[in-house]
Amino acid sequence: MASEARGQHVPPVRLFALATAVIVLSLYLAQPLVGMIGPSLGLSPAAAGLIATLTLGGYALGLFLLVPLCDVVENRALVLTTLSVHVVALIAASCIAAPSAFLLASLLVGMSACAIQMLIPMAAAMTLEAQRGQVIGNIMSGLLLGVMLSRPLASLVAGRFGWHAVYALLAAAVALLLPALMRTLPVHRPAGGRNYFQLIASLWHLLREEPVLRRRAITAALCFAAFNAFWSTVALLLARAPFSLGSTGIAVFALVSVSGAVSAPIAGRLGDRGHARLATRAAHICVVAGLLLAWLAGSPWAMTHIAPMLSLALLSAAAILLDAGTIADQALGRRAINLLRPEARGRVNGLYTGVFFVGGAAGSALAGPAWAMADWNGVAVMALIFACAASVSGARR
Repeated sequence: MASEARGQHVPPVRLFALATAVIVLSLYLAQPLVGMIGPSLGLSPAAAGLIATLTLGGYALGLFLLVPLCDVVENRALVLTTLSVHVVALIAASCIAAPSAFLLASLLVGMSACAIQMLIPMAAAMTLEAQRGQVIGNIMSGLLLGVMLSRPLASLVAGRFGWHAVYALLAAAVALLLPALMRTLPVHRPAGGRNYFQLIASLWHLLREEPVLRRRAITAALCFAAFNAFWSTVALLLARAPFSLGSTGIAVFALVSVSGAVSAPIAGRLGDRGHARLATRAAHICVVAGLLLAWLAGSPWAMTHIAPMLSLALLSAAAILLDAGTIADQALGRRAINLLRPEARGRVNGLYTGVFFVGGAAGSALAGPAWAMADWNGVAVMALIFACAASVSGARR
């Protein structure tokens, strides 16, 4: 740890937060645009669904296959190369007219977006342990702001300029980040000593040998499952009576919840001061309370006994609580795992993100059947089960 500290630079936190916010937009921008992209490329509805699936699937591949390279390859060059591929993939997606080529570009967009998870361990390596939680929390605020803004921004830009412009503008934004990152990222050569196949094979051993990593990844996966279940279906609730919100109204609702992102730096500071366990419990209480409030606000009883504007206000408060709790849990988890094995930070971050990403995918996948079977009540109950399981998991030492 002392040798690590001697080589530390002060991380450009604002730049890292901005970079992660911009890059993560690419993972979710396709979701609200599938109805526009599919017909323009001649894709069937089933094939159009592959656009978002391949983007997120590519990201998962990047987490497990590319992020571990941080532990053997010079980090600055790895980040800049990955982001350059990201720019090229976004430009290709904005120009390509052939359906199969567009789907391949979507896969590459997702895979190269894993540069986000290369920047976070770099920031951790550049930060003193006593400040690591705060720094990671600030960067996580940017990342999760990007997640929450991605869908409404994509809808607004595509509605005015078309879906091609969304990809083109994002390519330009990432390209503008590259010179700034080139100037500020330090050269960081890991110790190495393994070939690539040994590196990938070691992922399972890391997960098995590090209980903090396992526990934090599982807790984050459960929280993210609840988060995605809510956000995958709340638009369906808001679009029908008594709310009857259009795309702009739903976008504004999503923007209101962005205020929950302030929890990340607060949670990080609490972790740095030795209150990580208390902060984790508070985060899980926020998630459970938010989902209970969402269940109430969207229930048949509320539809007949509460004014629509009050129900909408309750849903907004629920979204803020859910976002704040999920974000705080992830910030605390990032801090905890980045105190483990400095020589394996790339693999540890890739594993952590990959596991909670699988949880989020499960929440999204189950939300549709839950809605079909029991409407909003089914979604809320399912999300609450995930949230309560996260709370129980987080309470264990």
